[in-house]
Amino acid sequence: MQSMLSWLLTLVQGGWSSLVDYLSAHVLMCLVPAFFIAGAMSALIPQEAITKYLGRAAKPWVAYPAAAASGFLLAVCSCTILPLFAGIWKRGAGLGPAITFLFVGPAVNILALTYTGGLIGADIAVARAVLAVGFGLLIGMLMAWIFRQEEAVSPRTAVAVTGPARIERRILGFFALLVAILLVGTARIDVWVKNGGIAALALGTVATANWGLTRHEARMWLDETWKFSKQIFPLLIGGVFLAGMVKVIVPPELVRNIAGSNTILANLAGVLFGVFMYFPTLMEVPIARTFLELGMAKGPLLAYLLADPELSIQSILVTNKLMGWRKNAVYVGFVTVLTTLAGWIFGTVLAVLG
Repeated sequence: MQSMLSWLLTLVQGGWSSLVDYLSAHVLMCLVPAFFIAGAMSALIPQEAITKYLGRAAKPWVAYPAAAASGFLLAVCSCTILPLFAGIWKRGAGLGPAITFLFVGPAVNILALTYTGGLIGADIAVARAVLAVGFGLLIGMLMAWIFRQEEAVSPRTAVAVTGPARIERRILGFFALLVAILLVGTARIDVWVKNGGIAALALGTVATANWGLTRHEARMWLDETWKFSKQIFPLLIGGVFLAGMVKVIVPPELVRNIAGSNTILANLAGVLFGVFMYFPTLMEVPIARTFLELGMAKGPLLAYLLADPELSIQSILVTNKLMGWRKNAVYVGFVTVLTTLAGWIFGTVLAVLG
């Protein structure tokens, strides 16, 4: 009995230690501005500006970049992207742009990328962002080409969007201030310069929100920011605490043996871990940090971070129902192969440069 209590106490101490490390000024200065940016994206950018150019009638050089940009601007999690994907799919979005949207949306979530950079490192965050966009475009175009004949006779029809598709300059200026707060807050500069810059930008943001936004827009922005915060932040706390306990339970030797080297099998293991041990968006980041500390190589770590937002049992079931088993199998295959290879190549490049 005493040994059991001692073991439980060790688990709690591990979780608490990780939580204290997590609630640092640096990480909070990454997340708090990101929540406000995500809320502004959701509240202030017209839906027409995101979805107008995803129809099958759109030119490829317009549709694919628009799909990737839409995924980023929506700032959704890996759960939210599924109903959004279903919506644009049923409204007539082309297969390729819809797949690009599905892949890029949760992978380049500004909250996840900011969190990755602050908790794990800028190299992983940049690689995650660049490869997510690149793979999203590549997989979308490959899917459209493979199923081009089937899509040509599909009964789905594109729905024209007639509303305004432009983002007003005042909204763009407001976004610029929010992004500037994020950049200054995470910059490695003198603390007095940083605090002064943040204070000045925060005052500018408040003034812009007061005079540049309508009362309804400001209320919507704050409501969406609060919605993101109350949905995500408790998950972050739980994820960090869980990661601390995992670090106590899992022997470092096990992680090093499975994914401590940069082999194809080790990177595939990272991908499969993302599929079967699914964590909601942002919770995968402290888990990844934990496994990095336990000895996981950076190649398999990147493979896991690329695959986790895209492939999970529930997402595979949903896309299978929407697209059919053939398209779904090809999509899952592409994601598995490309993320595995990406992790292996990334690890190889780091080894050469290091």
